[in-house]
Amino acid sequence: MSANFQSHLKEVVLAVLPITLVVVLLQIFLVNMPWVVFARFLIGVTMVLLGLLLFLQGVKIGLLPMGEAVGAELPKHGSMVFLLFFAFLLGFVVTVAEPDVRVLAHQVDFVSDGLVGSNVLILTVALGVAVFVALAMLRIVLKTPITWLLIGGYLVILILSFITPPAFVPIAFDAGGVTTGPVTVPFILALGLGTAAVMGGRSSFADGFGLIGLASIGPVIGVMILGMLYG
Repeated sequence: MSANFQSHLKEVVLAVLPITLVVVLLQIFLVNMPWVVFARFLIGVTMVLLGLLLFLQGVKIGLLPMGEAVGAELPKHGSMVFLLFFAFLLGFVVTVAEPDVRVLAHQVDFVSDGLVGSNVLILTVALGVAVFVALAMLRIVLKTPITWLLIGGYLVILILSFITPPAFVPIAFDAGGVTTGPVTVPFILALGLGTAAVMGGRSSFADGFGLIGLASIGPVIGVMILGMLYG
């Protein structure tokens, strides 16, 4: 067993063990749920452990290196349009693949009795992420302070929150949260770090981060606009 695998196994166990212990203690002393349900929970914990272990291995082996490689190659073509188009495209497709986004979309579809379809919400969230990933890449190229983009983005959100139908406001903020999931974060973060690393005069530490924070603004604005269309 490699040291890298052992490290990931320890990390996964430490992440899942606390909540498992809490649920076990609640089952023994307080909740007393049916043992069939509790057995399903234990089986689920085992599957989560295996899934997280495989996921971390996959991120280390595939997602992070590929994201950094793509981010390093895009600026070399010398075209701003090329860079922004593929940043938009990558932001869109990784969000469509994000499991957290699909969970939210299906829950909204269920609660709204199909009024807000899951596919509509997924596409809206993905478009919001894509636009702001492209803006974040543009920020790296132009050396724009991230503060201004964050202020501008949240100012737009604040204004829209007074216009959007009330039922869509909490959905919009949840949509911003679910984009920081296990597929989107590693790839987009690596994309920014790879781009900053090859741009002259850029610091990977100062310029490579912030894409996730900016990307989470897009879905909030997108879902609020969607709410106004439904309203």
